[in-house]
Amino acid sequence: MMRSISVIIPNYNGKHLFEKYFEHNFNVIHACADEVEIIVIDDASEDNSVKYLKENYTDKIILIQKEKNSGFSETCNLGIQAAKNELIFLLNTDVKLENNYFKKLYKYFEKTDTFGVMGRVIGMDDDQIQEAARCPKVSGQKIKPSNFFYLKNKNTLTPTFYLSGAIALIDAKKLKTIKGFNEMFNPFYCEDQELSIRAWRLGWKCYYEHDAICRHEISGSTKDHSKKRDIKMVYFRNRYYTHYLHLTGFNLFLWHIQVIFTDIIIGLLTFQFYKAEAYFNVFLNRKHLKTKKDEFQNLMKERNANHSLMDIIYQIRSVIGNKEVVKC
Repeated sequence: MMRSISVIIPNYNGKHLFEKYFEHNFNVIHACADEVEIIVIDDASEDNSVKYLKENYTDKIILIQKEKNSGFSETCNLGIQAAKNELIFLLNTDVKLENNYFKKLYKYFEKTDTFGVMGRVIGMDDDQIQEAARCPKVSGQKIKPSNFFYLKNKNTLTPTFYLSGAIALIDAKKLKTIKGFNEMFNPFYCEDQELSIRAWRLGWKCYYEHDAICRHEISGSTKDHSKKRDIKMVYFRNRYYTHYLHLTGFNLFLWHIQVIFTDIIIGLLTFQFYKAEAYFNVFLNRKHLKTKKDEFQNLMKERNANHSLMDIIYQIRSVIGNKEVVKC
């Protein structure tokens, strides 16, 4: 059964990537869907991306231009708000879809509790896996994704802790119900994980399909030392945000204690000051975080959902159970 799809493509200085992959992806998408709209949201690019798109694809895309660069979450949310079709496909500019990618994913939406599904991501020039299913991994109160895996038995649907924001096909109504990505996670990192946790906690499912394949171009650019430090700070800040938003009560208290001793104190002693700065951001933005947390709690009440973060960990693990797991 064919579906209608809204493709959301966030872009920042991706003209060279549009030149490489857009035409191919355009054809793959149109061959696999009843109705397609492609929404490109330009995050204030400086490389003539907008000029290129206007000159070559004016009649084939909806182009939204931002005046100020802000990051992935806000950029995607603009596209999500504009989308009109039943499924939303989040697509990065550096991804190349293999033929029939979508036809292998549609079956998941026959289940009414499916939030979304993602396929396998491999290298552009090799078959090395860059993204697959993930299982939540627990260390004390810290939760992070495991190594990549998939279930060998194709008759069992493979759950995943989170959907990659680069190639996720998502139920549009559900995505809009939870108001898309949390923009506190701008400019990047962990926003797709936090989004998926909200979906799981509302009783929806995230899946991985090993036979749906796309290729990804890894950037060869290098960052200077200060830039690398900023990236590390944002990464840890957003990890801390995720825990703060989804842990409650005594679990949240224990998480604070664990972070102070294992991240902050050790980080200061080893000159990893970005960890302390990241943790300070939790307190600096705690009112905004509490507002987000309260809003989601209210949504859970409206939908009669009461799943905790620990509940979804046990839920995913119980599905995997004694199944034959292939680690990637």
